[in-house]
Amino acid sequence: MAADKNFNAQLLLRQIADRNEQAFRQLFDQYRDRLFQYIFSIVKSKEVTEELVMDVFLKLWLGKEVVNQIENFDAFLFRVAYNKSIDFLRKAARDGQFRDLLWNDTQLAGGAGADQQVITREYEKALREALLKLSPQRRLVYYLSREKGFSHLDIARQLQLSKHTISNHIVESQRFIRSYLIRQLDIVALFLLILGSAF
Repeated sequence: MAADKNFNAQLLLRQIADRNEQAFRQLFDQYRDRLFQYIFSIVKSKEVTEELVMDVFLKLWLGKEVVNQIENFDAFLFRVAYNKSIDFLRKAARDGQFRDLLWNDTQLAGGAGADQQVITREYEKALREALLKLSPQRRLVYYLSREKGFSHLDIARQLQLSKHTISNHIVESQRFIRSYLIRQLDIVALFLLILGSAF
């Protein structure tokens, strides 16, 4: 069974190396939850865990040379996840302000009211679903812009696309995400959660 799973992963990796978006989505869906649980057990923060999960898969999507060298995907994936988690914790330990923010994040996650926690979980779930419905390239552009804070010009240079294309991807992603969230969530809860935020 494990051999079958590893063979399936190897097949998907070969397709990802050829820029097959469907294969990338399939591999992401197959491993996302396990990877999230593993990283969360180390860093204890949902937001940080989400970012690190994206970082791990971003390494796969951008690293054609790396993808072609992977022999045991499970071992590779969790080794990368472990290294990124430890790097994050080391960075947090060196940066007092960052450490305080992480502490506040974990405290808020544990101390919010039951209703707020339910609404927040529903919102986070719907947001993740919306992001997964974007094409891999559009999702990558959105991630680099909103999560990493890169400028449109920096993203354009990194992905070898025009700045106009990057702006287009971000505008269309925001429009789609808002529309998706409105369809999936209670409008009052959604308003309270995203008031003042710009996806």
